Amino acid sequence: MSNGVRASGVTPGQLGSHSVDAIDRSLVELLRGNARLSYAELARQVGLSAPAVHERVGKLESGGVIRAYRAEVEPEAIGLGVTALIGIVEDSNADTDDVLEAFRLMPEIESCYFMAGVESFLLKARVGTIAELEQLIVRLNRTPGVASTRTSIALSTKWENRPQPIEPATS
Repeated sequence: MSNGVRASGVTPGQLGSHSVDAIDRSLVELLRGNARLSYAELARQVGLSAPAVHERVGKLESGGVIRAYRAEVEPEAIGLGVTALIGIVEDSNADTDDVLEAFRLMPEIESCYFMAGVESFLLKARVGTIAELEQLIVRLNRTPGVASTRTSIALSTKWENRPQPIEPATS
């Protein structure tokens, strides 16, 4: 049974002691669509003053709702045309923190998910070539605490990082 707290530590619908309301949700949706919108433009679209929007966005940032602003880059344009999903089976004696730190030090690994099931982790990696993927898999298999790996290579990306709708708060 869930206690309502996500792994990020943020309780859905809450921002510290402040509830995330419809205006906050609108601001988040607008920023997800274009993180470069000015406070003046955000204010115009939600019907508040720019200082009020600035304060709300600051609370969304400090409360962990908005975690970052970043450019979305086409991987192939920067030489990372091979995407792989790599399942990791952790050794029963492994120190999970050490294993995770080893993964963090591998720049090819874009995402790491803790899993239920046979595999402990699912990694998303991007590399330039199959040879580079092979080198990464060898390094992963040599990582202390990794018992085995299983790799799937993406043939193409149909969509990625699709924003999920922000549901209205439930009472």
